[in-house]
Amino acid sequence: MKKLLFQFDTDIYPSVFDTVVAYDGGADHVIGYGGLSPENVTALVEGTIFTRAPKEKKNTAIFVGGSDMVAGQALFKAVQKHFFPGFQVSVMLDSNGCNTTAAAAVAKLVANRSFAGKKTVVLAGTGPVGQRAAAMLAKEGAVVSITSRNMAHAIEACDAIKARFGVDLTPVEAFDNSARANAIADANIVLAAGAAGIELLTEEQWRDNKNIELIADANATPPLGIGGTDMMDKGIERHGKVIWGAIGFGTLKLALHRACIAKLFEDNTQVFDAENIFALAKEMA
Repeated sequence: MKKLLFQFDTDIYPSVFDTVVAYDGGADHVIGYGGLSPENVTALVEGTIFTRAPKEKKNTAIFVGGSDMVAGQALFKAVQKHFFPGFQVSVMLDSNGCNTTAAAAVAKLVANRSFAGKKTVVLAGTGPVGQRAAAMLAKEGAVVSITSRNMAHAIEACDAIKARFGVDLTPVEAFDNSARANAIADANIVLAAGAAGIELLTEEQWRDNKNIELIADANATPPLGIGGTDMMDKGIERHGKVIWGAIGFGTLKLALHRACIAKLFEDNTQVFDAENIFALAKEMA
């Protein structure tokens, strides 16, 4: 009985990255569908749940991806609405790496540390990884702020996180590097989650900040999000701060992604979203 992973993507073309990791995670075949939405996914879900016998359904699973986390969440919910007792398969959400990347970064930061009351700033945190990382940090007890060049976007992200995870965050408008430097003035932890190739802080803007203890940068495309760091940094100390680069925690991200795929095939009732993916990341870290 082959392990079949159906890749439901909200983008037109299913992610090649997710396809490769799916095979590396143990799927025998990965079947990708693009341009999916709650309105057109019904027949595909029915194809996964009405085919194999109950004891064999564990060999079929669904992965929901794409670049748009909001669309991914809607599709993820729509898929599960078609399940009923005896007729379901395991399913995972990781739009744009929102869960696995964020979980890996935060798991490395919080390893063997208490984050209770720690002032934390997620720079450019309105995207998929930034939002999920902010939620995970808040769940660990940190006092979290999210920056954006546009205050409306920061507020929207904080409201979405509150609705999904029940945690309160502070929106901060920071249009340029100088404003972002002001935003981290009192921070203990800084995580950069901006778009690839955009520098959010120069080295001079964080180097002499004595409040900062930990820094992580999710960007691996030069110029990095935080100047003076290296994408390969693995908990290295620079200027008295412990630094994690995108490739530094990326090893855990890939291992975590593969592990989640493998677990989808353990039985047909697995539902992998932020909470249990983060829990697994902390175990692996």
